Amino acid sequence: MGEVAGGETKQSSLVFAVNGKRFELFDSDIHPSTTLLEFLRSHTHFKSVKLSCGEGGCGACVVLLSKYDPVLDQVEDSTVSSCLTLLCSLNGCSITTAEGVGNSKDGFHPIQERFVGFHASQCGFCTPGMCVSLYSALVNADKTNRPKPRPGFSKLTVTEAEKAIAGNLCRCTGYRPIADACKSFSADVDMEDLGYNSFWKKGESDEVKMSRLPAYNHNHASSKFPEFLKKEIKAGANLCSKLYHWYSPTSIEQLQSFLQKNEAEDGTSMKIVVGNTGMGYYKEQEHYDKYIDLKHIPELSIIVQDQTGIEIGAAVTISKAIEALKQNKIGDFPLDSKTVFKKISDHMEKIASGFVRNSGSVGGNLMMAQRKQFPSDIAAILLPVEAIVNIMIGQKLEKFTLEEFLGRPPLDSKAILLSIKIPSWESTKDISSETDTKLLFETYRAAPRPLGNALPYLNAAFLAEVSFSRNSTGATLNNCRLAFGAYAAKHPIRARTVEKFLIGKVLSVSVLYEAIKLLGTTIIPEDGICSPAYKSSLAVGFLYEFLSPLVRTPDEIPGDQFNGYNSALLHVDYNNELKENCDELNGTKISTLLSSSKHIIQSSNEYHPVGQPVTKAGAAIQASGEAVFVDDIPAPSNCLYGAFIYSTEPLARVKSISFKSGSPPVGVTAVISAKDIPGKNLGCRSVFGDEPLYADELVQCAGDRIALVVADTQRHADLAANLAVIDYDKENLNPPILSVEEAVKRGSFLEIPPFLYPEQVGDFSKGMAEADHQILSAEIKLGSQYYFYMETQTTLAVPDEDDSMVVYSSTQCPQIAHETLAQCLGLPANNIRVITRRIGGGFGGKTIRAVSVAAACAVAAYKLQRPVRTYLNRKTDMIMAGGRHPMKVTYTVGFKDSGKITALKLEILIDAGVFQDISIMMAHTVVETLKRYDWGALNFDVKICKTNLPSRSAMRAPGEVQASFIAETIIEHVASSLSIEVDTVRSINLHTYGSLGLFYKSSAGEPLQYTLPAIWDKLAVSSSFHQRTEMIKEFNRFNKWRK
Repeated sequence: MGEVAGGETKQSSLVFAVNGKRFELFDSDIHPSTTLLEFLRSHTHFKSVKLSCGEGGCGACVVLLSKYDPVLDQVEDSTVSSCLTLLCSLNGCSITTAEGVGNSKDGFHPIQERFVGFHASQCGFCTPGMCVSLYSALVNADKTNRPKPRPGFSKLTVTEAEKAIAGNLCRCTGYRPIADACKSFSADVDMEDLGYNSFWKKGESDEVKMSRLPAYNHNHASSKFPEFLKKEIKAGANLCSKLYHWYSPTSIEQLQSFLQKNEAEDGTSMKIVVGNTGMGYYKEQEHYDKYIDLKHIPELSIIVQDQTGIEIGAAVTISKAIEALKQNKIGDFPLDSKTVFKKISDHMEKIASGFVRNSGSVGGNLMMAQRKQFPSDIAAILLPVEAIVNIMIGQKLEKFTLEEFLGRPPLDSKAILLSIKIPSWESTKDISSETDTKLLFETYRAAPRPLGNALPYLNAAFLAEVSFSRNSTGATLNNCRLAFGAYAAKHPIRARTVEKFLIGKVLSVSVLYEAIKLLGTTIIPEDGICSPAYKSSLAVGFLYEFLSPLVRTPDEIPGDQFNGYNSALLHVDYNNELKENCDELNGTKISTLLSSSKHIIQSSNEYHPVGQPVTKAGAAIQASGEAVFVDDIPAPSNCLYGAFIYSTEPLARVKSISFKSGSPPVGVTAVISAKDIPGKNLGCRSVFGDEPLYADELVQCAGDRIALVVADTQRHADLAANLAVIDYDKENLNPPILSVEEAVKRGSFLEIPPFLYPEQVGDFSKGMAEADHQILSAEIKLGSQYYFYMETQTTLAVPDEDDSMVVYSSTQCPQIAHETLAQCLGLPANNIRVITRRIGGGFGGKTIRAVSVAAACAVAAYKLQRPVRTYLNRKTDMIMAGGRHPMKVTYTVGFKDSGKITALKLEILIDAGVFQDISIMMAHTVVETLKRYDWGALNFDVKICKTNLPSRSAMRAPGEVQASFIAETIIEHVASSLSIEVDTVRSINLHTYGSLGLFYKSSAGEPLQYTLPAIWDKLAVSSSFHQRTEMIKEFNRFNKWRK
């Protein structure tokens, strides 16, 4: 029971369905901060939803959310991130997971079967989320009025099918087979474009191929909305207890009443939510006493279209806003407005991913921009169109321009954003005038990934009214609005100085250049941000791209600076209906298809079945989410959960560990540290060197393990670790070594055993004497890389009979884990059992780095005599993982006029971090990889530097990747110095069999086995390499800006 706003008292429960099964929860069953993912993984057997990034950025936790509208008698289906979706917001909803789409008991869905047949699953951790994303796209496509497709196909287009998984990350399979599996459902797919699979054989007709694919029949029974839920559908649940309150008001009046009541209550915290997607970005750790869900307030969910524009309620999701902007009625708005609305919707589709846009609201995005300086795309693109925001402050309704709204001091929780109005636009028409007037609008975005799912480096939107004189070629800017955002200012701004300069001027090269110069003094990134010069150049580039096509005398612009890849804004046909977005190059349309390729494999039956496509064992249960990973193993009775307390200092003594509250936080059972280890303080034992499990008194890097806090849930353990307070002492300690340069100054190196130090090749002095040219000193710096395996480090340790321990570890090297655990626990090796069934990606990061996680859990389980498991959150994993070895390389190289290199000398500094891990192998690996080219003479000095950084470890071809980069950089440097083709320099420096023997000696093999030069020449012919090179040169010659 609980009292809600207005004095009404009522009991309410949370009712929803998962894969057709009914769940009902009461206020004592669940905390409002609980996410759908936490509930599914902790209280059900549906484990296909995986925790990977925890911020809605990877798609591993995607589910299908279905909502029933009793008024329209319609079901709305959309994907959402279960790691961000709050469980209490799902009253009356139906959830479908990958198990609900298809499973081994009820039969696999054609999506899952095609993922298997197209070899679209490797580790399988991400596969269930991808299947759900594609399933949602198929369900929604079948609701459209498109023509009925051929039997076996869906109504999806190829582009839509590929975009269906745009927000889903895969770190090991590669997207080609995944995209093929998705596109195989498309009505417009070319069967020849689909790659190698286990369904059909070479030479079969398209009809036969289609018949061999698992049949798709448009029956979506697995996600049918449950009838029992339709009967008891509710507007919203009000869950009240003595500790917390989840409130779902159904009117503005109810919301105001509750806000007033909360304001009168001291010491209570409150959170207002719609989709809760902001939590993924800001990583809030605190729990709130009260939650208010705005989704059920009709005034905040409106979409109203009239002659003055489109008004969008603050609680409307970004996806629904996109749909409204795209589907505005043709008769309602001028063509200029349709252009503006369509450009805005196109840009919005690049925000986050589909399943985040399905939850995140337009109002929430703008409020984060206003309150928290969030780099909002929506704020930037609505700024130049002079959007109006409606806000309720107390009992008063106020209207502001978006610019005024963003410029106000951060609004508090008493201010409620009601709606955003995007006005209609139309250029000024004067029939008697000697000019033609057009309204031009364009948005821009530079980000790590073009299809979204990444915050922008910079965004911009420009609106201009331009007049073209019928008697001259000049274009006059009657008005313009230039908005820029995400460049580290507090919020997007208008470049008013540049606007004022441009208005009324006839665009010419000189005017354009002056505007660009003025922009450089207007858009100034703040100090301390990454790549300020890059952001400034982006701003200039965006403005140049917008204005340069308006200079109707392009001969004034130097040929190498003209933007030949024309902006789409001048290709809009203003006299006809809006046409599909399409870039043009010299009048030729460029396809909007996301990816296209041909998969040609020459196979032979001589060694049948070797070389034939075979489906991977277990791929089907990976696609359905039934494959069991370590964290999917049901928690044993009395299971506890661990989270690491780690150092935030690179070098310091640890005086004490406490918690912010003074006493252990809720749920904490114990804090395990070095003093609790029954055997040797060993986090990893290997032939490369030992690493301690816990820092005893001295921490040697940020991320060094200090203790493991053990609690009754993983959430409580993570919260407790976040509340830990470490008292450091740095007195009488040298400064930490944080770079290889500092390591050289201080003589901090790891010793390389002689048998791992490679041999020099040839006479360097002689080679330099033979050279026609010399580069005496050049430098290469290579940074580190993080693994981003989809599954973070995870372990479950279970005490067993007779002083034994069973450890389920997500490790690539169970043998090293087994040896380490035996010594760490002080037990005979036969008392330790390490089990690894599968891992969710590793890339070398779970070879050595996984062992310490297993050891920490085993020590805690041994001391407490209870099962202990941990699943590192992404932040902790990134801090402790180490990653690829950074390097600094200085080289001297001599070469002839032809590009043939005669001598190379390198000084290589490798950052090992604080412990050895595999680092002593790196000298050998790097140099042996460099030897793949014939350098004439090869001389080197390699040092493994010990620094106060987390230990670097094996990562996909350790040393080989860095060495390949070093080699290719040197090759390109030589080619650039001689102004000749880089492939000419590559080819001339490939080994002959004679040089191969000099560099590799007895391991060079027989002459007939050395085929690299022949393969090089064959590939050049089969790929039409030289013809393509000439085409690229021709393109680049006419296009300075787009290569």
